[in-house]
Amino acid sequence: MRTLLVLGGGYGGLALIQKLLDNHLPHDVEIVLVDRMPYQGIKTEYYALAAGTVTDYHLRIQFPVHPRLTVRYGEVGSIDLESRMIFLKTGEPVSYDILAIALGCTDNYHNIPGAEEHTCSIQSFSSTRETYRRLNDVRPYGTVNIVGGGLSGVEIAAELRESRPDLNISILDRGERVLSSFPAKLSQYVEEWFSEHHVETLGHISVSHVEKDAIFNGTQAIPGDVTVWTAGIQPVEVVQQLELPKDRGGRIIVEPYYNVADYPEVYVIGDCASLPFAPSAQAAGAQGEQVAQIMQALWRDETPKLHKIKLKGTLGSLGKNAGFGLMGRRSVMGRVPRLLKSGVLWMSKRHLG
Repeated sequence: MRTLLVLGGGYGGLALIQKLLDNHLPHDVEIVLVDRMPYQGIKTEYYALAAGTVTDYHLRIQFPVHPRLTVRYGEVGSIDLESRMIFLKTGEPVSYDILAIALGCTDNYHNIPGAEEHTCSIQSFSSTRETYRRLNDVRPYGTVNIVGGGLSGVEIAAELRESRPDLNISILDRGERVLSSFPAKLSQYVEEWFSEHHVETLGHISVSHVEKDAIFNGTQAIPGDVTVWTAGIQPVEVVQQLELPKDRGGRIIVEPYYNVADYPEVYVIGDCASLPFAPSAQAAGAQGEQVAQIMQALWRDETPKLHKIKLKGTLGSLGKNAGFGLMGRRSVMGRVPRLLKSGVLWMSKRHLG
């Protein structure tokens, strides 16, 4: 038997597995999934778990149950590409013939002193649970600062406003406006929503260091009871440790078939791979399906034929009743994109579950 070892049961890893299981997996191939949790967490909704508006039970998708799939629970400690083996943090080895690295990302603290020690994260299920506890333990009328005005920062600020109307909430961003990668019209709509709902947005903030009760913009202290960090991501540490060619963001440079030049049996999926679009759950899922197509073609001794990945757009929420999005070049704002996002979430849970 040949072993396809999939590291990470997120959007990319699960898309790969399900595509293979649904399309006549060769009789001599077994799939082994390694993940630290017994289910996939719907990461795009972690902001709601942190704010306390959903329970973690509603953000779980069970892994597939199939006689050709084995699930091993544990955290990956290291990857030995030469010996075709990975080691869990317990020291337990797992060998492979084909490897798919789909381990996702972690926060990028940009070497800012105190940022990792004194801020909350929404990058993992466990860290989001802790963020929920800390946010909802803040005293009445306390202050929460959110570093980063991108999609994650905007969504958690809006959801927290609905969950805790008493709190003083601020978004701190180094740019001139929130959602700086989106069209100005869309950013303006979000800024106006925040103004109406008493969420402060502060631009041109360059965080120099973080302390327990304050963020420092140079020498200016911005006090707060809790700080949430949403100011950038990078591949997980075990991928950072791999001595492979990487881009400026630390993502592994891959070949046209998403494998590694010197190790063609190793595929990289999602946030760990250097791709021509921004990391996202949608991109990871689409790429995972294409990796499955590549493997199936190679097992048939055929040349893989891939179409260009076309992302459907981006949707964001402003609480439960408003939202925004970018569909192609078109900005959409108001209740419709919020309903669309709810529909996408329902379809995702139904498809992956």
